[in-house]
Amino acid sequence: QVQLVESGGGLVQAGGSLGLSCAASGRTFSSYAMGWFRQAPGKEREFVAAISWNGGSTYYRGSVKGRFTISRDNAKNTAYLRMNSLKPEDTAVYYCAAQRTTAQAMGVTEYEYDYWGQGTQVTVSS
Repeated sequence: QVQLVESGGGLVQAGGSLGLSCAASGRTFSSYAMGWFRQAPGKEREFVAAISWNGGSTYYRGSVKGRFTISRDNAKNTAYLRMNSLKPEDTAVYYCAAQRTTAQAMGVTEYEYDYWGQGTQVTVSS
């Protein structure tokens, strides 16, 4: 069992930056790939970024590539999402998720993830 807690959301102007953190409980954090998803009002939850269990591989949705950076620190049981050059269309509730795998492949759909955090709101004003 893994419990995930996101933090770091907030309100920022367009062009600004925010950093999200996802703290995981348990001793097996390094057995999980980690992903970030987001859900805007009236829309389905969508994939944002993922990182393999050891940080060796990352993957991003096209609209955030070059602006967002996913990372992790297995010693701290924490995953991160650094968001730069934010746009109003990035406004959403952001969720972190854990996928039980030690392969370098990472899930890009929510159905591939086993555990979820409660979400943190990110609002980008124009």
